[in-house]
Amino acid sequence: TMPAGDVILALPSTGVHSNGFSLVRKIFDIDANPDVLHTAPAELGGKTLGEALLAPTKIYVKPVLKVLEEVDVKGISHITGGGFYENIPRSLKKGCCARINKADVRTPALFQLMQKTGNISEHDMFNTFNMGVGMILTVAAEDADKAIEILKANGEDAYRLGVIGEGSGVQLV
Repeated sequence: TMPAGDVILALPSTGVHSNGFSLVRKIFDIDANPDVLHTAPAELGGKTLGEALLAPTKIYVKPVLKVLEEVDVKGISHITGGGFYENIPRSLKKGCCARINKADVRTPALFQLMQKTGNISEHDMFNTFNMGVGMILTVAAEDADKAIEILKANGEDAYRLGVIGEGSGVQLV
């Protein structure tokens, strides 16, 4: 079961994770200006745009398996192309929604730069990209701290992202 009050945990992404690159190319006009990849926008803390965009996709298997050994995980969703609105509901039971406070999403500077540069709406950013959340796990509220502890012990800077409520889809507030 997945009752209201269950907690959604976020596992951070390393970047765009190979998703939405058609839009990324358009945002930065990469086809017409490939040298933009060698620029180092201040927001990226010394990395070039190319380095930030090509950060390897994180693999979550080992840390998640460690959690599964000790905690009853009720849902798992990899946040890929389709972002929050398409991927998170795949892990929810019928009649459940994910309630996420946008202020709790630890959005990396790269995504903020993409949104500003491309004048992309917040909805489209959350709909297309992972916004810094590579995977979510849903656990009972009483298991959340233990799951976070296990994830952190296995190299993941996991955090509470939201809660399960009644309804459907994703409610970003």
